[in-house]
Amino acid sequence: MSALIFFDRIYMADEPTKLDISDEMIAERRGGSGKMPEDMPSWMASSIVNIDKFSKWVGNVVCWILMPLIFAMTYEVLARKLFLAPTIWAYDISRFLYGALFMLGAAYALSKGVHIRADFLYRNFKTKNQGKIDFWLYLLFYFPGLLVFLYMTIGFVGESIQRGEKGMDTTWMPYMWPIKSCLLIGIVFLLIQGISELFKSYWAATKGEWPGEEK
Repeated sequence: MSALIFFDRIYMADEPTKLDISDEMIAERRGGSGKMPEDMPSWMASSIVNIDKFSKWVGNVVCWILMPLIFAMTYEVLARKLFLAPTIWAYDISRFLYGALFMLGAAYALSKGVHIRADFLYRNFKTKNQGKIDFWLYLLFYFPGLLVFLYMTIGFVGESIQRGEKGMDTTWMPYMWPIKSCLLIGIVFLLIQGISELFKSYWAATKGEWPGEEK
């Protein structure tokens, strides 16, 4: 009995009293809708606010893609399991809609800071250092990389439209240019949102606070 009591005390001592979420999506705190700092230049503040509002509007619209996606998959399951009549289009519709949801919603996810990132070191840095890291990463890697992707995707989509490209891995053989166009549009949205994130990181690097941060 004494051994059980000892074990119970040890266990209860180590049990956390509240949920620790410090490792969960640390950048989400910068996805708030707080007011811009009063000493921030008006052109920078308005740019951040308007771009974030645009990305939020896009996210609100794009989220409705889930409805036809759910319908297509539900219809396919019911037709296949209950009536032994699988569709030839559900697979293509599901991957097209999921791809569109992923690409078109990427900028909104960036505005909320919920993209996957390695925070095990970053979270311990001072705000100014976090801002400097983000600022230079956006300048040196984010924008150059996306501009290269944009250039390649323009030719990618143009060739698909010109050739009337169709998917050859299913019997439905849908045209491929609609989903490839979503890739192009998604990159443009990411570039636009990246401007807002660049301004935010610059402000954090120089002032030691994230604009609009929810505290």
